[in-house]
This record gives sequence, C-alpha cells and structure tokens, in this order.
Amino acid sequence: MAAASLPARRLCRQTAVHPLGVHCATVGDRPGPHDELLRRGLWSAAEHGATLLDTSDSYGLGHSERLIGQFLREWTGHRLQVSSKTGLVRGTAPHPYAGRHIHHQFEQTIENLYIEPPLDLFTLASLDFGPGDRYLYSAIEQMRILRRNGDITAIGMRGPHADLGAPLEEWRRQAARFVSLFRAIQPDVVWTQFHGLTPAVPLTDEGEDLFTFTRRHGVGLVLAAPLAHGVLVGRPFGPRDGGAQPSDLVAAGLQELRGHFGDAPGTLSRLALRLCLQKADHAVVIVGVRDQEQAEENFGCLGDPLTDDELEVAESAYARIRAGLQDADAPPAWEAAG
Repeated sequence: MAAASLPARRLCRQTAVHPLGVHCATVGDRPGPHDELLRRGLWSAAEHGATLLDTSDSYGLGHSERLIGQFLREWTGHRLQVSSKTGLVRGTAPHPYAGRHIHHQFEQTIENLYIEPPLDLFTLASLDFGPGDRYLYSAIEQMRILRRNGDITAIGMRGPHADLGAPLEEWRRQAARFVSLFRAIQPDVVWTQFHGLTPAVPLTDEGEDLFTFTRRHGVGLVLAAPLAHGVLVGRPFGPRDGGAQPSDLVAAGLQELRGHFGDAPGTLSRLALRLCLQKADHAVVIVGVRDQEQAEENFGCLGDPLTDDELEVAESAYARIRAGLQDADAPPAWEAAG
C-alpha cells in the first residue's frame, strides 16, 4: 500500500490529516545548501500525500518555519496543514511562558510561515512552567484565547518523555507529571516522541497507556521520532562505559528483524513506521524528510499493514533492545527469528 492511498485520520474534532506527516526539525539555523535539499524532501512528501507539516519556533530558531513558509507559497496541490510549537525559545523574557510571550511567539510563527490564521495546531512544547508552575495558568489562558479567537484550531501539549534507555522510574515520574498537566491544560492533541523502543508505562491506576488514555479523553496523538532518531534503521547509538554497548544491542535486534523480514531497502523503516501507524487510529505519525531520498524511502516503504504475527515479531525484537538499553549489565539473550 502506497502512502498516498492511506485514508485520512481525524486528529481532533476540527482536523483530519493524512496519517503520515512531515517532521521538519532537522534544519540549520541559517540559510545553506540543506535548504534546497529539505525543499525537495517536502515536495516529495507532499506528492506522496502528506498533509501535515510539523515545525517549531525552536527548530533552527525560526528557520524551519521560514522554509515551510517558502514551500507553502510554491506548492499548488492539495491543502497542507501546519503544526508549530512554543515553549523552548525564551528570548529576553524570564521564561518561555512568561507574560504574553506565547502570544508574541505565535505572531512571529505566523509571520515566519507567511500564512493567515488559523494555525492548525499550536503545541506547548515544554512541560516546564517555571518554579512551582507559576506560568502554567497564564499559558493555558493564552492558548485558549488564541483558540477562542480563531487564531489556532487546536491546542497541543507535549507528552511524557525520557531519554532512550532511561530507567522505568524516570518514565513513571514523567508519566505522572504529564497526567497532572493534562488535566489542567485539557489539550485537543498530544504531541509526543514514540517508537518501538518506548516503554509502555501506565498513566492511570487502571493501567491505561498513552493510547488508551488519549482515546478515552477524545484527544488526538502526533507521534514523532518513529525511527528513534535513526537508531531503528541502523544509525550508531552512542557509547556507554562498561557493560553491553548500545550499538551492539541495537545491531543484534535489527539483525533479528532482518532475519525474519528480509534485508530489502526500506524494510527496517517500514517496520518502525507501520508499528506506529497501527498503534491507534487517532494517532498520526510524523517522519523526517531532510532530502528527497529520505522522503522517498519513508513515504515509499510502507507496503501492506503488518499482520498480527508480524507485529508480535517486531514488538518482541524492540522489547529486547529496550531491555538491554535499560540494563547494560544484563544484555538480553537474542532469539533467532522464526
């Protein structure tokens, strides 16, 4: 199945998008040769059916937004939707959420994108609201005013996040923090990094994970980093002192997947993307397109959905990688793929 033939998904009550969108985080902070490469990647992704372009005022300090703005003026095909974020650029304010800084950053985002409101999705990119959450309720009010005035269509918030290989205790702390803020913010959409190595940490006493929790609340999901920043397609993972080496752990797991699914180009990308796409029908996945080649692979590799048995094989291999990364002194015993 080609990416272009995937049916649209409802991200929130007001917005339906193509299930595979574009994450525009990998740009420089000033114009350069990479700009043309990204433009070609965006063009290829849009030709494959992508509708959601995800950016942030922090990506290249606004350079990503300006590049997307240029592309939007060139593109003459189907309607494209834009998601941006705030909360990581402080400027001269005491905090990214202080005073009317969110409103100022929104105005700059609209100027960078060279579009008229509404912005389809505007996300609080940080869960740091200052000491004692002193800026939380003013941030919520500013976002709601933007939505009420029709300047944005949907409010987003960052999901729980910890570093790759972080202990489960850290994931649990992040999950508890997320749930507390979710109840206050009441977002339309949750933007989060998710991939095969993300642990399934319960968010509630009933054992709900992020997918069941957001579905119950009628909230959409944007899943970023589905390839784990390239780790799931073989990019080297950083060294660790002592114990099992992360690159060795990952390589063993990926070799298991190649043994089961074959070694054709795009196979590992397909597995990682399909796993995320098939997690829930209220979730959309955004993937990098730093150039046309990467866009062609990520949007051209999907093929048919994974069967239940194939999903089990992939999830088991990812779970063994995850267990090894979380406990370097006890590397997993790799099993031959059946």
